[in-house]
Amino acid sequence: MGLNRKSILQSTFFLLVLAGVFVCSRSAFADSESSSGAKTLLEKYPLLESNLVNNQFGVPIYLESKDDGSFLHVDLYSILDYPFDGIKEAIQSPSAWCDITSLMLNIKASTCCKVSDHWMLTIYTGRKNYQPPKDAYKQDFDFHVAALEPEYLDIVLNSKDGPFFTKDHKIRFEAVPLDEKRTFMHFSYDYSCGFFARAAIKTYYETIGHDKKGFSIIAFDKNRNPVYQCGVKGAEERNAVRCYLGIRTYMDTLNLSTDRKFEEQLNRWYDLTQQFPLQLYDEEKEEYLANKRREHSNQLVLQKEAGKG
Repeated sequence: MGLNRKSILQSTFFLLVLAGVFVCSRSAFADSESSSGAKTLLEKYPLLESNLVNNQFGVPIYLESKDDGSFLHVDLYSILDYPFDGIKEAIQSPSAWCDITSLMLNIKASTCCKVSDHWMLTIYTGRKNYQPPKDAYKQDFDFHVAALEPEYLDIVLNSKDGPFFTKDHKIRFEAVPLDEKRTFMHFSYDYSCGFFARAAIKTYYETIGHDKKGFSIIAFDKNRNPVYQCGVKGAEERNAVRCYLGIRTYMDTLNLSTDRKFEEQLNRWYDLTQQFPLQLYDEEKEEYLANKRREHSNQLVLQKEAGKG
């Protein structure tokens, strides 16, 4: 059954923002630049340390979002309480990103397969409630480990074109060790958009997404209550935090047995999102669990088919 107008707006806009999660030119991250990338990231930490310790989130997160009308970008920095070597080993796998992304409500399935000499990640994006992948929006992303060094990890994924004529979608995940037990991470994504993409975004925020809030406090009202970032920048922030929580969930459940891991991942991710009910609450936990179990079954079938390619 096809998507209704509301579902199209929901799934399309989510993909505009999340699909921005997935592209980067390989030439921009050539091997000669890997060491400088690690140095740049480490130099960022002391500049952000106080913000990571003291903020409105209650967790070590620092967010920056930008929107100049045709180019949208968000950066998320955080500290992960895991040794760098463990994160480097776990997160470099494309299957790990299938697990991370498929936790999100709008992601109906995520699969990976090797095409020639590189990995592809396929994501099916749709409405928040249960939806079979055949009714979702399918998009392929190129997965690339740009740097894999003793003290630096740099991963990029790419998709040149997106829905509604969006272009140059980018995601970048970087990590460096802070000490033996902690890792400093940087997650960013961006995309450029033209008239049609802007029209879709404008329609979304005039209807379905009019009350959606981001994380950055941009002002205080007359009662000294915080006024949060909204609009597309708020959406960028929400999706960045969702991905960050997905990474945390993946690491938190990494050593569980296969028969326990999936259920624990669902429960863990949902519980983490409820630290931020104003921004990330969308449905009750039992509904989320039931929908994701059905979607996971679909994903297993799709992954089996992808493995035959």
